[in-house]
Amino acid sequence: MLELREIECLITLGEQLHFGRTGRELHISQSRVSRTLRDAEQKVGGQLFDRTSRHVRMTALGKLLIDRLRPLYEQLTDVCADAAAQARGVAGSTRLGFTGAAGGGYAAELIRAARTYAPECRVILREVPCGDLLGPLRRGEVDVLVARLPVEEPDMTVGPVLGREIRVLAVALDHPLASRASVRIEEIAGATVFRLAGTAPDYWRDHHVPLVTPAGRALHLGQEVQTCQEILSLTAAGQGVAPLAESVARHYARPDIAFVPIRDLPQTSVALIWRTAEENARVRALAYCARQIGGAQDVPVREPEPAPAGS
Repeated sequence: MLELREIECLITLGEQLHFGRTGRELHISQSRVSRTLRDAEQKVGGQLFDRTSRHVRMTALGKLLIDRLRPLYEQLTDVCADAAAQARGVAGSTRLGFTGAAGGGYAAELIRAARTYAPECRVILREVPCGDLLGPLRRGEVDVLVARLPVEEPDMTVGPVLGREIRVLAVALDHPLASRASVRIEEIAGATVFRLAGTAPDYWRDHHVPLVTPAGRALHLGQEVQTCQEILSLTAAGQGVAPLAESVARHYARPDIAFVPIRDLPQTSVALIWRTAEENARVRALAYCARQIGGAQDVPVREPEPAPAGS
């Protein structure tokens, strides 16, 4: 009876028709490939490959055997992979929520990483309305959420950070600040800003759209908005200005808006969030992938350029 390692070697040699390449594919030596083939031929009782110094070819017997072994080997490896997935608890589907194109960029990167790390976990993507940031997670409509911090909810776990970004100010092209290299939030005291309508916690909205500058000067609250497109359209129309994350500027670039780095607001971070009580192996697998992404991107964030003297 052929052993599994011998079957794997025969199938790989049948594909490569080269002892050296077969060894590299299986991470064994070329001499080990030769010994494995000899052992298999002794068990079968016939020659499976013609080999000379110039070529390696399957015999008729070898082709017949390998053609019949290949689907059985694939079924066997699939069964073993499924069993391992069940043992790890990652087989099945997980619904991943995100908001807007910027959040979708992080979600896409996470899906690619998960496809490599846990291919048996199917990730289903769901867009979450900006005005209902945590609602779908609380209602069980998504299992994990790519969300911009801060999230300080007692029933939720803040997982690994996927990325960190500077803050930018969106202004109309004819705004006095549009040509600046950077700006301080103090310089827009008295300006009109827009707030997301909906159920996002007050602390979250205050962090992303402050109504008071660090020095205590008030900003005016303009129209409540539901989407990023509404914010940008109102900004382009000269109805106000909008503090945003740098990735929003990349994904929603418009010819009628300038995005000016803000040098006196803290960076903003994007992380993976889930309901603590609903954590499972699939959520932990996504968290592992998020940690790898965040670690790979954990380099100094580009800081805004210093303002010119006298600005």
